[in-house]
Amino acid sequence: MTYDLFIGDRTFSSWSLRGWLMLQKFNLPFEEHLVGLYAGTMAQEMEPLAPARLVPALRTPQGDVIGESLAMAETLAERHPQAQMWPADASARSRARWLSAEMTASFNALRGDCPMQLAHVDVDFKPSDAVLTDLARIETLWAFAREKAVEGPWLFGAYSLADAFYAPVCARIIGYNLPVSDTARAYCMTTLSDPAFQHWRAEGLKVSYDPFPYAPVGKTAEWPA
Repeated sequence: MTYDLFIGDRTFSSWSLRGWLMLQKFNLPFEEHLVGLYAGTMAQEMEPLAPARLVPALRTPQGDVIGESLAMAETLAERHPQAQMWPADASARSRARWLSAEMTASFNALRGDCPMQLAHVDVDFKPSDAVLTDLARIETLWAFAREKAVEGPWLFGAYSLADAFYAPVCARIIGYNLPVSDTARAYCMTTLSDPAFQHWRAEGLKVSYDPFPYAPVGKTAEWPA
């Protein structure tokens, strides 16, 4: 029973990263299909998945197509309860769903000003007041998650779908050298040092871009090891 996951360019497609982590981190069998976001072939390659039009998109072994990351998450959690994709505790589970839903609908300034790129750290980037407001809200939500978390490095102790949803947020915080608390930065580094994330990034860096889609505003630094 193998899923088909349709993703965009790994270095830049934040939503694709979320969808991929949902399957990879919970050991669900799937095949990747790369859609050409930057090659101009996306619309043609997405035609068989209509009405889905964006990545990630998921096709179940039964042939059902699911668009939108939150719908994918709930469908996979429902189909694979043994994977414990949401926290087992009911209170934590409701918080994790809340955080994930708010992530999908919010933080427009962070997304718009800091598009995900996994190639370098833009050390000279200066966040706007709107980005700083988004960061403050994210820190509030992460602290809220940890209030009743069991022991462990992730938002709810053990890895959950909420961590998959916030992985690209962590990449933006590090990739643009954004000002956050030490606690938030430590969580981001936990995400970036996770083997699944590192594999995703390494695969993305095999592709070169000229010109690079998101040029830095000034000096850059190496991505943290």
